[in-house]
Amino acid sequence: MNISLKFSARYFILAILLLVTEILIAVYVHDAIIRPYIGDLLVVILIYCTVKAFINSPVLKTAIAVLLFSFLIETLQYFKIVEVLGLQHSKLARVIIGTSFEWVDIAAYIAGVLVVLFAEKLAGNLK
Repeated sequence: MNISLKFSARYFILAILLLVTEILIAVYVHDAIIRPYIGDLLVVILIYCTVKAFINSPVLKTAIAVLLFSFLIETLQYFKIVEVLGLQHSKLARVIIGTSFEWVDIAAYIAGVLVVLFAEKLAGNLK
């Protein structure tokens, strides 16, 4: 596997735009679809773009690693990691880590990775 440190302005800009979008969703959107599901879909894309902004790595392996990381975070939510770490009173920790396991979140993460793979295929980065 060919992995190296390399800055990518394109992925960095995408990551910043996605971060701003996620913050706007968290602050201003309080619905039953966009915040919980589209937010989860976008966060996987955000993590992917952040990784690719600094690390030159294969698309598929990076997407799978991001998906597995997302699954890990969701599993930690199942085990109430925020409370275990004593961070239940930290709004930031509760927002970033999350507090409740849901199978539909797993589906949103998978959908996010599929969007990444589709976009990378369209861009010619995935053979």
